[in-house]
Amino acid sequence: MDNHLNKVIISSAVTGSVHTPSMSPYLPLTPDEIARQAIDAAEAGAAILHLHARNPADGSPTADPAVFAQFVPRIKAATDAVINITTGGSTRMTLQERLAYPLLAQPEMCSLNMGSMNFSIHPAARKISEWRHGWEKPYIEGMEDLIFRNTFRDIKHILKVLGEDCGTRFEFECYDVGHLHNLAHFVDEGLVKGPLFIQAIFGILGGLGPDPENLYVMKSTADRLFGRNGYRFSVLGAGRHQMPLLTIGAAMGGNVRVGLEDSLYLGKGQLATSCADQVHKIRRILQELSLEVASPAEARTMLGLKGASATAI
Repeated sequence: MDNHLNKVIISSAVTGSVHTPSMSPYLPLTPDEIARQAIDAAEAGAAILHLHARNPADGSPTADPAVFAQFVPRIKAATDAVINITTGGSTRMTLQERLAYPLLAQPEMCSLNMGSMNFSIHPAARKISEWRHGWEKPYIEGMEDLIFRNTFRDIKHILKVLGEDCGTRFEFECYDVGHLHNLAHFVDEGLVKGPLFIQAIFGILGGLGPDPENLYVMKSTADRLFGRNGYRFSVLGAGRHQMPLLTIGAAMGGNVRVGLEDSLYLGKGQLATSCADQVHKIRRILQELSLEVASPAEARTMLGLKGASATAI
């Protein structure tokens, strides 16, 4: 890995597919809202924008390429940030649905979950007494009996049709230590080549807990598997764990991910009014740690991306 750039890459995950409209009035749902929040996050300092789509009528998650097409080109036209399209979608989407827009857009980067897993926030349903839409409560409660599927064959397929065929690179989302070993398997098979960008995720029910000790376990395991200079890692802390874990991760030499997909809050009891709110906050923390923030151009060099002009967006 080229070590001449050691700035911190800020990613912003704008809306996701887990939180629902009743959880925050600030969660972006329409193409206009998603585009505006993404652009504002980029202007605040996010070098990478991680994007999901929502049904404009009721805010439910969708994989419809026609909806993605209403905001992704607008974001690309308004900012130089790296466009990162989900291949995770939601637990209710098929692999074909999840890949529909990425295969059309051929983006610089896509997320790639490194294994099948239980993934749930069903206890959150107990905290909500009034729901804005009829789909929300059964959607959240139903997570208790669902898994996110990404088998070895699924991952191999994604690496082929997006990575090899389209030149897309990946944000390897690792929710547990086993996911790092899954990634190492694909490296050993010659299906993944560096530079690796590992997103270590903490605080999701079904994955590793948000303890700082677990961050060390993930980092030290990645060091053993890939070599200290064989990858770049980023930290995602879910919910209230977002800023504390990101601060620890940055002090350990990592990159950071914020956004309303990962946490709806800016501080204790304080809803974030936008993804840009969180970008501004983590940027202030990084500056207090005497760390520099990477520009989109620097992030492209650090991660070996093909460049915005080589996409079909």
